[in-house]
Amino acid sequence: MRTLIRLVRVMNTITVTMELDDTALVARAKAGESEALAGLYQRHARTLYTLALRMTAHPATAEDMVQEAFLRAARALPGFRGDAPVAAWLKRLVANAVIDHMRKQRPQVAAEVIDTMAAVAIEPGTSLDAVGLLRRLAPDARSVVLLHEMEGYSHPEIAAMFGKTASWSKTLLARSIARLHTWLEEES
Repeated sequence: MRTLIRLVRVMNTITVTMELDDTALVARAKAGESEALAGLYQRHARTLYTLALRMTAHPATAEDMVQEAFLRAARALPGFRGDAPVAAWLKRLVANAVIDHMRKQRPQVAAEVIDTMAAVAIEPGTSLDAVGLLRRLAPDARSVVLLHEMEGYSHPEIAAMFGKTASWSKTLLARSIARLHTWLEEES
């Protein structure tokens, strides 16, 4: 019987998701319909996971960050005005969740990054893919590159996320891109 109830809930969620656009799903979720929130999750989770994975480079952490972002979305939903598209709002929540996670992990991450960079000594003749190169960057640098170059965030927006200045974002981006170019040249 429990399985049947779950199946009916899943079917209801799929029906709600397919029939409604994001704005309607948000309105229903604000009214307390859990199927609408589940519909938003089903519609956007894969994209948000990809962003979180690019920023964290760890699948389990990326999954946690998507979950955290949806928890934040559920709490913030009553205050969502709809000024921005729902997808952009959710991406911002994921990016902020990742950044908050990185701040908490900063002392631990600094030591891990140094160890990882030493362990990732690339031998000449080894080809690297773009993801491999990005993973060699420090977490803050990788996040700035991804947010600016792939997600289209401006330097002031990135600075606000990290609690820094726009010039910090510009400098970190420029240094990171220069470092990536250097690594690419070394590999060629």
